[in-house]
Parts: sequence; structure tokens; C-alpha cells
Amino acid sequence: MTSYLVALDMEGLKQYVLSFGVWAPIISFLLMILQSIAAPLPAFVITFANAALFGWVKGAILSWSSAMAGAALCFYIAKFLGRNTVENLTSKFALNSVDDFFQKYGKHTILIARLLPFMSFDLVSYAAGLTSMSFISFFIATGIGQLPATIVYSYVGGMLTGGAKLMMTGLLTLFALSILIYVIKMVWNEKNNKK
Repeated sequence: MTSYLVALDMEGLKQYVLSFGVWAPIISFLLMILQSIAAPLPAFVITFANAALFGWVKGAILSWSSAMAGAALCFYIAKFLGRNTVENLTSKFALNSVDDFFQKYGKHTILIARLLPFMSFDLVSYAAGLTSMSFISFFIATGIGQLPATIVYSYVGGMLTGGAKLMMTGLLTLFALSILIYVIKMVWNEKNNKK
């Protein structure tokens, strides 16, 4: 099953999910959660398969909700199991600095990461769980940031090839960079106001 994800084999994945009959949506939901935990398996293959199997609207709902469940699970895995390990690998001071940044700008950082199609969804969730960012802020930013990509991949993702796919990636990247510039401007203004 993971071989379909690694090989980006949407057709094989579709047949695998379909083989479960009425349980196919549940299997797809669980696959997305597995993909979230086992970074960095690609989620878009499951999103494409969901759109092809269940229609773009139901497929988008299934992909978005299962991706959200996977993100929440990664966040809590990091929150409850990973902090001490990260402190040992880096330093408490460095982690506290990251905590402060996420506390002030975390939801914007998560939103940007979710909008960038080349950013690892799973690693962002784990990283957020290692900070003091609240789950609610993380979940809202993830939900908003993940929605455009899920809709795009569900509606036109399977039909896009070559230049069209590159153009869509470029548009999402441009949107994310706009948000990044806004966040940098906020940080810059706050530092200047303190002087």
C-alpha cells in the first residue's frame, strides 16, 4: 500500500482503496492519517485518488478532514513525546526562542507552510507540536491553509499536467509569499516600535 504512495501510483492506489468496497472511504481516511505520521509520503496522491473515486466535492471533504486528523495526531505526538528529545538535540534556549516566535506569529507561519505545496505537511505539524503554540491556533491555521490546496488538487489536480501544474504551484507559492511578506513586515514594525 505504501508502495503506491512512494511510486506516486494513483491508479494502483485507487484500485487498492476500491478493493475494500463500502469500507473504501474509511480506508482512504486511515491512509491519509498513516501518510501524515510516516513523513514524508506524498498526500496529494491520496487526494487525487479520493477525487477520482468519490467525486471532487466528497473527495475534497474526505481528503481535508483526514488531513486535519493526521495533522492533529502529528501535533500531539510531538507535543507529548518529542519535546525532551528536541531539547536534548538542540538546546532549551533555542527551543524557547522558537516557542516565543510561534506564540506571536505561529498561526501565520503555519498558514504559510500549509499554502506552499512543496512544504512537508507532516514535518510542519511535528514542528508546531514542539512549540508552545496552542492546538486551536495550529488547527485553525492548518484548516485555512490546507483548504485551497485540497480544493485545487481535488477539482483539477488529476487533470493538470506539465505547465498547468507548474502554474498552479506558482500561484499558491505567490500567495504564500504574500503572506510571508506581511508577517515579516509585522515583525519588523514590532521591533522598530520597541526601539
